[in-house]
Amino acid sequence: MIHRKPQSLRRTILKSAGVGLAGLSGATLLGSGAHAQSDHRYGIEGQLAPELELDYWIDKDGNPGEFSVEGSRGKWVFLKCFQDWCPGCHSSGFPTLQAFSERFADNPKVAIAGIQTVFEGFSTNTVEDVRKLQLQYELPIPMAHDPGDHETGARPQTMQKYRTGGTPWLILISPEGHVIYNHFHVNQEKLIEFVAEQVA
Repeated sequence: MIHRKPQSLRRTILKSAGVGLAGLSGATLLGSGAHAQSDHRYGIEGQLAPELELDYWIDKDGNPGEFSVEGSRGKWVFLKCFQDWCPGCHSSGFPTLQAFSERFADNPKVAIAGIQTVFEGFSTNTVEDVRKLQLQYELPIPMAHDPGDHETGARPQTMQKYRTGGTPWLILISPEGHVIYNHFHVNQEKLIEFVAEQVA
């Protein structure tokens, strides 16, 4: 089993093309050591992954379900945050989640979940969309709806606890429970290759 340090993983799976989003440059994201992370406005890389206590979960068949980050300790955990109206979610986020799920959904060493983190477009990104997207992308994984509060402007719980930068956002958690990668973008093939090496 190969264990790479988080920064090695970051270099391995982050797209080699420049990532410019919310004023962040590819050079910043590809920097080395803690300095690059400290400049990063989003994410909790290196920290213990917090539990999520969401009211709406469905299982792979669309029935009421549940998912626990803490209950998945001992497994590699892949969380994907999305919104139905997010173009990037449909162009890259869901295809990555779909490919990852196809490879690891039945692997006992991996836990996968999708979470609709609604911080805008409340009338468009609805709880009904969670099942719609699960079917559309044939995702055999638990999925959740985590809405913020349109009236107060409060962010969804997932965004607050994991300091996500928006959608699509992905989080990879080690079996020990630490976030080792979180970002908007990832090289899908390198991500799958890395996790496959860890669970071999």
